[in-house]
Amino acid sequence: MDSMSDTHAVQPAVDPHRWAVIIILGIFAFMSNLDSSIVNIAIPVMTKDLGVAASRMEWIVSLYLIVLSALLLLFGKLGDLWGKEKIFKLGTFVFVFGSAMSGTPLGFNFLLLGRFVQAVGGAMTLANTYGIVTSEFPINERGRAMGTVGTFVALGSVAGPGLGGLILAVSSWPVIFWINVPIGLVALIFALRLMHVGPAPIPGRVDWGGFLTQATAIGAGFWGLNVSQQTGFTPLIWGLLAIAVVALILFFVVELHVAQPLLPLRIFKNALFSGGVGAVYLVFVVQFFMTILMPFYLEDTLRLPAGEAGALLTLYPLTMVFFAPLGGYLADRMNIALVGLFGAALVGLADVLYLFLPLRGGLILYAGATIILGMGTGLFQSPLGDIVMSVVPKSDLGITGSFNALARNLGMVSGTAASTSILFGVMSRQLGRRITTYPTGQDSVFLSALHVAFGVAVAVALLAVLVLAWMIPKIKKADLK
Repeated sequence: MDSMSDTHAVQPAVDPHRWAVIIILGIFAFMSNLDSSIVNIAIPVMTKDLGVAASRMEWIVSLYLIVLSALLLLFGKLGDLWGKEKIFKLGTFVFVFGSAMSGTPLGFNFLLLGRFVQAVGGAMTLANTYGIVTSEFPINERGRAMGTVGTFVALGSVAGPGLGGLILAVSSWPVIFWINVPIGLVALIFALRLMHVGPAPIPGRVDWGGFLTQATAIGAGFWGLNVSQQTGFTPLIWGLLAIAVVALILFFVVELHVAQPLLPLRIFKNALFSGGVGAVYLVFVVQFFMTILMPFYLEDTLRLPAGEAGALLTLYPLTMVFFAPLGGYLADRMNIALVGLFGAALVGLADVLYLFLPLRGGLILYAGATIILGMGTGLFQSPLGDIVMSVVPKSDLGITGSFNALARNLGMVSGTAASTSILFGVMSRQLGRRITTYPTGQDSVFLSALHVAFGVAVAVALLAVLVLAWMIPKIKKADLK
């Protein structure tokens, strides 16, 4: 651990515009994460407007997520080699351009191309966001800075359905993409003016073998998990998952035998880094159980109007916005892992409360559990980002930030796949037939499956708590530079 401290001995000069830079970073973190989910609610409208089958239209969501995740490590490495600020600024332009393409109704194929370009830009910005924060802020302010960016990241991850529904209520689906353009251009102008050149890029080259193997693993794995939610685990799905596993093994083999690996596996020898990214992954898995499953409960079980259900779903992001800065404040003054543990414990408590949701009259219990979930997620965000980014050498900030973003994305995908697989799997066994949607007229069957799913979520949250408890005695302020 002491060797890690030496790499941080010299702190960069404090940038007087650093808090304005945080807002720029936050805006693009919000938009990049938002565009992975905001389209979901518009799929039925887009399907009719473009004359495309719903199964094909789902690819505008899947393609974005797969490309974004597959490119995060590459652009994190390029950020270390060429400069994180340069890659970020270029990414803002690419993302805005891709948004304009996606919002131009020239057919389904052009929309797919626009989503691809969007994902490339999103990967360029997300991969370098946390590295820029770490290089811009001294240790005594980093918790608040991470908390601010973490708020934007988390909001973008969960606010998609609500914001998308609001846009569709007053306008057409292209506006979902066009809204990024003016906001992105303003942020880009300020980025060009205020974001200075960071630490000198390090010499080196790209590990293309590592990139291709990890991209294959992510692409085949995500594709298989996405399709399995509709078709079940067919031979095609098992084949894709097998390809993902083989590619992942090859990735680690390549990384162990190249001089300049895409992902330096030595960083995992650092217990705080490994524990931190592990906890990030686990908590994001748990978050998405609620994000994916609660709309079914509110709209189908309790039979609430879509507008009322949407308003209730906003309890989560609104609470999170309030408590994320508090998490950053506490992270600057307390044992960081302890703050994260308290947040993860609240997330687990919320999932325990979801286990008691009834068939009727569960709004008060839902509201209380969701507020607790928002509190826990808000408190958790910045401490874990601070740990992960503060225990590695400066030369690895780009790749570390991109891997941290990848851990979040993997958590989102895993939480989505796990929650729906458990829900539909339990209902299918109970009814003796394959179920891939809400079982109309079988509310008790759904509720039973919902409770099983949240039982799994409680177990995952408990694992995150145990990881953080293990990290608490290992934290030393001297190691976080």
